[in-house]
Amino acid sequence: MAIDTRQIDQMLSELRSASALAGSKPAGNAAPADGPDFSQVLKSTIDQVNAAQQQAHKMAEDFSSGQSNVNLQDVMVNLQKANLSFQQMVQVRNKLVSAYHDIMNIQV
Repeated sequence: MAIDTRQIDQMLSELRSASALAGSKPAGNAAPADGPDFSQVLKSTIDQVNAAQQQAHKMAEDFSSGQSNVNLQDVMVNLQKANLSFQQMVQVRNKLVSAYHDIMNIQV
């Protein structure tokens, strides 16, 4: 079974495009109509992380039940990929919370 990294690559490219969009947007302007919405990008990324975790969990269950088409190496790789994507989402959440606190502490 080959390792499929397309979902992680897609998630990383979406996060990079969202970061580039956020860095290039002038303050005070509304989001462009043709660009991706940050909330949609965030939701789709969370959905991808959830799907990776569910797939890894299913593969681990299949391995533990003794199915012959699942090997230990693929199970471990998928579990690590799911763990890595979850840790990345936690770090994004931490950065968002930190930015929120910074904005809330700005005196007007």
